[in-house]
Amino acid sequence: MAKLETSLIHEGEHFNTTNAVVGPIYQTSTYFASEDAATFVHAATAPKYPEFYHRHGNPTNSQVAAVIAALEKTEDAIVLATGMAAVSSAILAIVKAGDHIIVQQAHYAASLLFMRDFLSEYGVEVTHVNQTDNQAFVNAIQPNTKLIFVETPSNPNLDITDLEFIGKLGKEHHILTMIDNTFASPINQISTDFGIDIVVHSATKYLGGHSDLTAGAVCGTKEYIEKVWRRSLLLGASLSPFDSWLLLRGLKTLALRVRQVNENALSLATWLSENPYIKKVNYVGLTSHPQHELAKKQMKGFTGMLCIEVLGKDDEEAFHRAHTIMKNLHVFANAVSLGGVESLIAHPASMWCSNQTPAQREKSGITSGLLRISVGIEHIDDLIYDFEQAIKKIG
Repeated sequence: MAKLETSLIHEGEHFNTTNAVVGPIYQTSTYFASEDAATFVHAATAPKYPEFYHRHGNPTNSQVAAVIAALEKTEDAIVLATGMAAVSSAILAIVKAGDHIIVQQAHYAASLLFMRDFLSEYGVEVTHVNQTDNQAFVNAIQPNTKLIFVETPSNPNLDITDLEFIGKLGKEHHILTMIDNTFASPINQISTDFGIDIVVHSATKYLGGHSDLTAGAVCGTKEYIEKVWRRSLLLGASLSPFDSWLLLRGLKTLALRVRQVNENALSLATWLSENPYIKKVNYVGLTSHPQHELAKKQMKGFTGMLCIEVLGKDDEEAFHRAHTIMKNLHVFANAVSLGGVESLIAHPASMWCSNQTPAQREKSGITSGLLRISVGIEHIDDLIYDFEQAIKKIG
């Protein structure tokens, strides 16, 4: 089996049937029908067939999916239009009215909305638990539980879920387990090594890596991915040819990019933890993180994501200081999303205030002074200096 870096470049190349070193963009919605009726029927019905109709499949989509499946050590994968298309299609391929799922209190906000509002409207019961408490998952199991859905490290506060425990729990109770592995990326964390059944990604983030596309990915067994594919046909969640091509390009440098942001993030987190205006630094690579040992056990690297809580005598001052820092940063852009080559910063309480009540934000650890940082591949000296000069503005 090829090593990781080689697989990122060459996996799935058989889907490129041209002589081009870089596969072409198949910018077409439909393909010539075969004169052979049996072949046409096969193309119309086979899962993810790459040359029938774009909603069914695309050669580049097939190549990208092969790369991601190899990364996550699963039998198969499917790429879709967005991260939320991946999350929703993956879950809807499992549950129906009357079923029950267990999820964390801390998830990406749109995932929480989907589970809290959408699923409940269609008769699926959802129980939210503290992801740092293994027993809470056990206590939440019901006779109709079909899925345990986790996200580790969590967005935005970087709590860790014990993947080995969740994998074993699912197997013992015949419950499917699913992880959103976006924050970690498969370079830092292979969830299937711990018994997790299904992996989803917002490929918009680290997998694409250049903030120029939106995409999602679902990884699992061939049988399960066929179910997701059939669900995605009805939901219209197909990934566009150009975004698929951009994703394939981005994946080629994934290992290099992630290793650099891991290094930068640890250095920046260490520097920030010593600044008197920073009340707390949440970074799983720091020994001060309460779950650092668990993170070391299940992660190969600690990601480019970290959170800081700005010091303030009350919520109002912490909010003002956090926004002062953001306003005065020059290298870090105040923007949503994450995982690109450029460094970004965002204020989670401002982003998600319309979707979560203050009580819900408190449960998720989203305070007024919390800033989420996505560290890029710029030189670390410039990143540290940018924060140094911005923090001085609140002094």
